[in-house]
Formats: sequence, structure tokens, C-alpha cells
Amino acid sequence: MAAGALQRRRITAAVAVFLALLNVLKLASCDEQVPLLLWTSGSISLPAQAPPTAGHIVGQQQLASYLEKALDVGPHNIVLFLQDKMSIEDFTMYGGAFGNKQDNVFPNLEGALMSSSSSLVLPAVSWPASNAVIGQLQDQLDTSPLYLDPETLSQLRLNASSPALLVFRLPYGIGADLLSAKEILSGNDEVIGQVLNIMKSQSVPYTAIYTALRPSREAASLSVEAGLGGGRSLLQVRGGHKERGREREKQRRTQERAETYPPVEFKEGENSCILLWAKSLSVSILRSGRWEEHDLTPSTFGEDVTPNLDGSSCNKTKASLVLNYKNVLNHRSFKLIFALSQRNYNVSARRWFTLDAVELEYDGTKATFNGSRNIYAPAEYSYRCESVTSFQWPLLMPRTSKDPANQWRVSFEDFQIQGFNVSGGEFSYASDCAGFFSPGIWMGLITSLLMVLVLTYGLHMIMQLRTMDRFDDPKGPAISVPQTE
Repeated sequence: MAAGALQRRRITAAVAVFLALLNVLKLASCDEQVPLLLWTSGSISLPAQAPPTAGHIVGQQQLASYLEKALDVGPHNIVLFLQDKMSIEDFTMYGGAFGNKQDNVFPNLEGALMSSSSSLVLPAVSWPASNAVIGQLQDQLDTSPLYLDPETLSQLRLNASSPALLVFRLPYGIGADLLSAKEILSGNDEVIGQVLNIMKSQSVPYTAIYTALRPSREAASLSVEAGLGGGRSLLQVRGGHKERGREREKQRRTQERAETYPPVEFKEGENSCILLWAKSLSVSILRSGRWEEHDLTPSTFGEDVTPNLDGSSCNKTKASLVLNYKNVLNHRSFKLIFALSQRNYNVSARRWFTLDAVELEYDGTKATFNGSRNIYAPAEYSYRCESVTSFQWPLLMPRTSKDPANQWRVSFEDFQIQGFNVSGGEFSYASDCAGFFSPGIWMGLITSLLMVLVLTYGLHMIMQLRTMDRFDDPKGPAISVPQTE
């Protein structure tokens, strides 16, 4: 009886936690925050941690403290479900928050929370903090993340004594109707269920985390805030400097989006030779177990900014763009070098250019990232990619395992470069890093081709059928067909 009562209390508490998550829409503005859920497998208990107060936004340092306390006691096999976008409204709209359990698209997630003896729900985490979750877990576990899917996970053999950081990327898309988002969230929940079942089958204890990189209701939340009227005034009276700080931050972001600046241009004589543009350029170095980041964008781009390009060069086959900086991460001299080359490829019968390397040269030391495997384009085009990094879906890799580049991270957002055939100081047509044919498109094309083949074969067989020219009358004499006919 005591065990049954304890089990009922455990389930009731888990349900209460989940329902609390579904009804915290009014506790935080979703245009800047994403929710985060953390739970453990089986009967493993985490130390009790006080949840944030209503309306409080969990920042990066506070989130790191939550994760550190959980990992001190909990399993070191981390299963991170990282969705592209997510907001509280996704749970309130599709989670059956008002008793409509038949409309719940999170049955596996709810079941995992109910079966776990320890869970942590953070309804409002700033999205820069959620973006840093992988880095924080990597630093605390001292292991690199593994980006997997359920099929790949089923082939691995995990060890409870060895820490592992397993990352599962989940998509998020919303079209003209809300049904598309509901279907995608339901598919994500199925992926969560598959992964948890595989972990259970291997009898490996784990700590699971479910969060997102960006909020999914930015535009909607702004319209809600605009219509709050007097209610928002009350919040400003209570919140004071916090609300004003948020407004200033929104204005700053809007101004940044509105700003446009020309690309970095290197000329050989009077002719433009190399063009480079990026929304953000940043580098980070690992010191004392922490990543220290430096933003190079203000020193590189802007109407009144003239970057130092000493050492840059270009010809018909080689190009090198050298950006010179000072006092970057306590290094007096610092250079960011882009080395490009072009040559003819007989297989494609045309010339292509590649970004052979991105080099960091500082105080006599050189760190080299190889980019020739992933960053290339036809010689007449420019190359563009939304994100070029060395750590998250990396396109840049350290040259060797002992290269100083292993202590560095580089990150370029909305990156575009052209080192050959530049005309008029403007980029040529851009070859984007995103492939035209995705796996879904290929599956659709192959399926359509198979259906067309089956239809063609069926029509061919029907056309081969011949109608009888003589018919037997049951009331008359039987038809006699001579064998000679």
C-alpha cells in the first residue's frame, strides 16, 4: 500500500510539473525566451533546486549553475534534444493544456516526465543561454558532442561510466496554417520516444534535456505586447529598470538589423580582387576550461571602419585576404587570414575555387583550419553560407590533431566571400552551401518514379488484352472452333 501511494504521489507530482509548464504563458514574454526541460531516467534523483520565480528569465550563468548541480549527481550520459525553435505557446496550443488530451502532440515527452523521479522545468530561458547549452555541457563533461539520429544511436553501445553528449536536432516549421507546426511537433515527439526507448533498451542511465535555439513566436509576442495597454504600464511600474532594459535591447537589435554596410574589398591596383562580407565574425579561445569570445565585426565592417589589409594578395590562381587586428583576447598582434585558390577540374570541365584555409596568426603562432572539403564554388561565382563555424556543424576543421586550432573556435554568420573574377566591386551570383536536393526531395522523386513505372507497366498490360471475337450462346448449339483456325 505504501509503495502504491508513493507511486501515485510521484505520478501526480510529475503531471503537476508538466501542467505547470503548459500554463506559464503569462509568466514570461516569449519573444526573447525559450523553455527548457530536464529529467533523468528511472529512479535516479537529482538534488532539489529552487525553480525561478514567476516572470524571472534564466540567464547563461544561472543556467550553467542549474546544469552543474544536476550533473554533479545525475548520469553523465546526456541526451540533448535541441529544437530549432520553441516557445511556451507550442505547449499551450498543442499540448492538451486545457483537458483536450486527444489533441496532445507530446505523449512521449509527458510520459518521460511522469516516469522520472526528478525533473526541472525552466519556462523562460534567454535564447543566448540556450544556444550556449552545448558548450556548457561540453566543458562540464570534457567530451565532444555527437550529433545523431535514432538509427545511428541504435548502433552505438554506451557505457554508464564514460560520459557522452548525444545531440539530436529537431526541426521546427510553421506554414500558412498552424497544422504544419502541429505535425512537425508530433514528429519530434516520436523521435524523442524512439531515442528514450533505445536508451532504455541499453539499460544506460541518462539525463535528458529538451530546449531550443530560438523562440518560435517572436512576431506573435510582439503583437500581444503592443495590445496590452494599461497592463504593460503596470508591468513597467513593477519591473522598472528590467522592462526599460528590454525595450532598449529590442531597439538596439532592430537598429542592428536595419544597418547595412559594404563588404571588405581588397584591390590590386585599380581592380577589385577579393570581397568579404559577414553579419558576424567572432573567435574564441579555451582558457582555464572556459571559452573566451571576441567579436571582430565592429573592427571589420561599418561605414566609418577601414580594416587593415596589409599582407593581402591575389592573382589568377591564388588569393589571400589578411585582416589585421590589435589587442584580441590579450594578443597584441592578431591576423585573420582567408587563403583561396582556383583550378580546373577535368571531371566537371570547369574551374572551381576553394577556401583552402582560415588561419589565425597571433604573437608568432599560427592556427590553421582546413575548409577545402566543404567551402567551394564555381570560379565565376561567390560562396555564401548562413553559418560557417568550426564547432557546430563544422565546415572548418583543424588541420591536425596537434594544431593550435584545437584551442580555438571561429564563427562566421551570413558569410559570403569571392576571391576571383570580381567585377565592379560587387559579388557575383552566390553558390549557397545549402544543397538543392534535400533527403525529403530525393525520397519524393524516387517514390514518384516508382509509381510512374508501375502505372506505365499496368497501362502496357491493359493495352495487350484482346477481346474475343466469338461468344458461346448457352441456349444454342456449342461453337465449334476448327483446329486449323
